[in-house]
Amino acid sequence: MTTHHEHVPVLIVGGGLVGLATSMFLSRHGVRHLLVDKHPEVTLQGRARGINPRTMEIYRAFGVADAVTEAGRPFADDAGGVRCETLAGEWQWLFEPDQPREWPEHTAGTFSLADQNADQRFETELTDFRQDDDGVTATIRDRATGETSTLRADYMVAADGRRSPIRERLGIAKPLRGQTLNFLSVIFEADLDQLVERRAILWFIVNRKVGVAVLTTTARRGRWSLGIGYDPATRSPADFTAERCTEIIHGALGRDDIPVVVEDVTPWTQEVGIADTFRQGRVFLVGDAAHTWSPAGGIGANSGVQDGHNLAWKLAAVMDGRAAPALLDSYEPERRPVAQILAELTELRQARRSGHSPERDEVDDLHWALGQRYTSPAVLGAPYGSVFGDGLDLRGRPGTRAPHLWLERDGERIAVHDLFARSFVLLTGGGGKAWLDAADEVEAYRVGVAGEDVDLVDSESEFARRYELGTDGAVLVRPDGYVAWRAEPGTTDPVGALREALGAILGRS
Repeated sequence: MTTHHEHVPVLIVGGGLVGLATSMFLSRHGVRHLLVDKHPEVTLQGRARGINPRTMEIYRAFGVADAVTEAGRPFADDAGGVRCETLAGEWQWLFEPDQPREWPEHTAGTFSLADQNADQRFETELTDFRQDDDGVTATIRDRATGETSTLRADYMVAADGRRSPIRERLGIAKPLRGQTLNFLSVIFEADLDQLVERRAILWFIVNRKVGVAVLTTTARRGRWSLGIGYDPATRSPADFTAERCTEIIHGALGRDDIPVVVEDVTPWTQEVGIADTFRQGRVFLVGDAAHTWSPAGGIGANSGVQDGHNLAWKLAAVMDGRAAPALLDSYEPERRPVAQILAELTELRQARRSGHSPERDEVDDLHWALGQRYTSPAVLGAPYGSVFGDGLDLRGRPGTRAPHLWLERDGERIAVHDLFARSFVLLTGGGGKAWLDAADEVEAYRVGVAGEDVDLVDSESEFARRYELGTDGAVLVRPDGYVAWRAEPGTTDPVGALREALGAILGRS
């Protein structure tokens, strides 16, 4: 049975972390959308291990940081990394818990958001689609009932993973670079308390029985994940039966008397690849559909969430008429160069960790997370010659992440990025009343910092130093927390200047 022509403004295909995060962002921007995923529920196989400070900053602005932190509580005692021959043998600590951490503090979780704007349908697959100048016509099938339906979407977001049938259907190449490795992720139940006196973030286990394997914890006590490498020229995933996986697990543990129950076995590929384009017509690629890296640096899931964050506000602005469709042209020039340079840096870090490269890792994790710079039509400023500068630029320049501030509003302590989730924000100093009046007249959310008769108090007196605007300059911040434009002190026509800047950023002029 087939039904026809439901209409949704945005169709998201893929209900993993990136698809669900994009759904959340669109919901908070008031965009009605449908998310479909062919699996019956969220998978056990979550390979993302860390949430970096930038992603947590975004989650905080959207009100889910506490929930994400709570979801990561089972991992609170995980610290340090281990190399060993077996878990029962001697451990060599690669980095101790009290040393500077290369992995972020928070552990990734998957979440869903119940919202009137979001319709999330699992066990529902995209079977066909075609696009034209006005939108996308898609056929979806309920895998439980076999019923198919045809719907019309203004835009489609492909969050359908590394192999991305949508990307392949569009003919978008994703050239691979470097070495491709094949793994199986085995989820199993076992009581390892007698072997694990102190929980690590991960254990690298190397011996003749298992080759190289990586053991990690999961969110449920007694459930573990073992990553096993294999050569597809000599083995296939079908060779790894529950019995064979149990043998390998016992080889990794160094004990065969510990009961093991294999719950799930899923193959995956470690590769580095960047799609040739992140957009074709009305279809946008996000997450693994657009880019994949090795786990070194923990940037895959974080970058995917940030793709969705970058795209969602732009779709919202176009859908409600505030922006011209030209605004969407800024998605690829902002996100694809980031993916390209992170691919290079990840390859370097992977080689360094493997002992194959003496080169020094010159970009630290904080710089990777907070130092990304955008050059696009949605940024009014001089173009940057590279994604990353020599160090973090924390001066509020166009194309950079707005510098953090702790502020006070009605006696409550908030972060400046808490203000950026839903609208443009104009920040100005104590002498910037003309800018606040201009923001009211044009359409930006007005925010003063310090001084008299303002909305917020700069509780740590850092605004002047971090933004360098004097008393009457202003900075316009986009809904994704990136600086779009600066007005230096002495601007004589705030209303005209702000109207012109917003028009240019939103593709209306």
